[in-house]
Amino acid sequence: MDLDVFVSAHRAEWDRLDALLRRRHLTGTEADELVTLYQRTATHLSLIQSSAPDPQLTGRLSRLVARARSAVTGTRTASWRDVTRFLTRSFPAAVYRSRHWWVPTALASTALAALLGWWIGTHPEVRSSIAAPDELHALTRPGGQYETYYSSHPAASFAAQVWTNNAQAAAMCLVLGVFLGLPVLWILFQNMLNLGVGIGLMSSAGRLDTFLGLVLPHGLLELTAVFVAAGTGLRLGWSVIDPGPRPRRTALAEEGRAALGMAIGLALVLFVSGVVEGFVTPSDLPTWSRITIGITVELVFLAYVYVLGGRAARASDTGDLEAAERSATVPTAA
Repeated sequence: MDLDVFVSAHRAEWDRLDALLRRRHLTGTEADELVTLYQRTATHLSLIQSSAPDPQLTGRLSRLVARARSAVTGTRTASWRDVTRFLTRSFPAAVYRSRHWWVPTALASTALAALLGWWIGTHPEVRSSIAAPDELHALTRPGGQYETYYSSHPAASFAAQVWTNNAQAAAMCLVLGVFLGLPVLWILFQNMLNLGVGIGLMSSAGRLDTFLGLVLPHGLLELTAVFVAAGTGLRLGWSVIDPGPRPRRTALAEEGRAALGMAIGLALVLFVSGVVEGFVTPSDLPTWSRITIGITVELVFLAYVYVLGGRAARASDTGDLEAAERSATVPTAA
């Protein structure tokens, strides 16, 4: 594209659109003209961004298109309809669409944690490199630090602390995925290493059942949320490498917007797991009862994703913004 020729050919339309936007009142004919010029300018902006990006011109047209969109559609405020749509369609659809990434991530990560646990549990020299024998005993004995950890603080403050830490980890997986997924793999490894150390140390002390009884009530949903975040982050990173039929900029924008929406949804999921960890895990309920609660919460979340999310995904909901709220794009040739 010859940018100078393109600007010369369309400058009059942009100036006319700017002049219409400055008027306080428009006739019916002028309003129709404004809509037509808005659509044309949005297409011009998309062409320039994809073919001959010029920062100054792109900035001017972006502001012009934003003003025109506001004039055409009016100011939009958030409503309960947006909340309902997000919870029943956008978020579960985004999680469902990412299932081919987070399910393998979950399986591979769980296998890694189990392998690390077996290695630590069956190799005394590895355990001795982690801590001194007295320290290991303080961790794993009845009433030791692994058990008292969940009841060492008031339930409400402990739940808030756990939720904050886990939400931060999930957000980091989603945001850092754009760096080709490498930071996501490191965050996953750190989480699985911590879990594997707990499995290995407690199994070596003959108390693996106690450890699982403490971890499973909240850990099933908590780890699922982390796996979803990690899988989505890896998918975001892959969209940089292989955007498919979409332009790389468009693919990254679409997947990035969906990922940011998922950060909000996963924060809610982690809030639930934090409540379970703060109030159920350290409770006096029987172990089987606490594990049953954890399994039930996990199954409810999976049903939510596969039923509501599957239905929304089949209806072409991707978790991105609604079509009317997205920037105009140039159609890709078949």
